[in-house]
Amino acid sequence: MEWKELKHRQDIEKLLETFGGFHDSCLKELYMWTESYVDENLFMGMSTDLDTNVRILFQRQYDNPSAIELLFEGVTQFHIVPSPINYDPVIYEAKLILHEGYFYWADDYDWEPNNFTQGANSWISSKNLKWRDVSSWMGKKSRYGLITPN
Repeated sequence: MEWKELKHRQDIEKLLETFGGFHDSCLKELYMWTESYVDENLFMGMSTDLDTNVRILFQRQYDNPSAIELLFEGVTQFHIVPSPINYDPVIYEAKLILHEGYFYWADDYDWEPNNFTQGANSWISSKNLKWRDVSSWMGKKSRYGLITPN
């Protein structure tokens, strides 16, 4: 499960071709973290760089690959909209672009990066983007961990 870094539009096109444009896929789970922390002595540690990162697991109803993970590094904006009640959460065709030096992923092909008022769409932008095949991560099992009641 080696990470493949996206650098150019050709890399994006290859990923979209490999994963079928995210057709018949779903966002299974995500994990977000920053470099900020409070240590044992209650001192705050933080970065002045773009220090937010997000891993997102997608699964789809096709093989080769059937699941991929995207790693967004240096996240600049992050907008996730949960599926409402009685709504089909299937992604039919996602958008993945490189725009003005940033990678953008959105759950709708018609989404545009300069129209942030599109509240119905999930989307994310970052300075760097990597992906990997995680087809062995199919099914309901959570891969990023669960909080279990005590």
